[in-house]
Amino acid sequence: MLNDNDYESVLLIVRECYVYKLPPRTRTAGYRAADWNVEEPLWKGRLRVMASTEKCVIRLEDNQTGELFAACNYDKTGSSVEPVLDSSRYFVLKIEDEAGRHAYIGLGFLDRTESFDFNVALQDFKRQGTNEEEEKAKVEAPKVDYSLKEGQTISINIGGLGKKPRPKPNTSAGQAGGAFPFLPPPPGGQRK
Repeated sequence: MLNDNDYESVLLIVRECYVYKLPPRTRTAGYRAADWNVEEPLWKGRLRVMASTEKCVIRLEDNQTGELFAACNYDKTGSSVEPVLDSSRYFVLKIEDEAGRHAYIGLGFLDRTESFDFNVALQDFKRQGTNEEEEKAKVEAPKVDYSLKEGQTISINIGGLGKKPRPKPNTSAGQAGGAFPFLPPPPGGQRK
């Protein structure tokens, strides 16, 4: 439920995405889209990423009616959305109901740009929360007074002002004292 001064914004709308039934997880490293039956999706519709200041919800909705198929509450730890190991277009979403039961479904996009935009929207939400936490920490931090109190003085000692500069030894152009000695001018030719 939203607070009085809280608002909900749409971070991303993808017009066409696919949901897949996942086979049992066989490896601890993660999911692979090659193990899914990507030719036969379980569902097809649109995806909306909705965010408020406190939470972010990934909503899978029907294109025509807007009926909700599934919703994934995205947490800032990233445990509710997991990219697959073998493709940048597929993800695994953790869908959880009010009773706390959860299921994992596969999410796929037609285009890599859509999956990139999906990643960026989730990162924007993470960054937004991080910025708000930093602002709260700044407000809560005590102010430090760096001003001089009455009777306090500052003395600055800048060394080398009273000394005369040392004369530099003269080096002529013909001597090989420098790193790059001067070369004699090229022989002049007469022009006609």
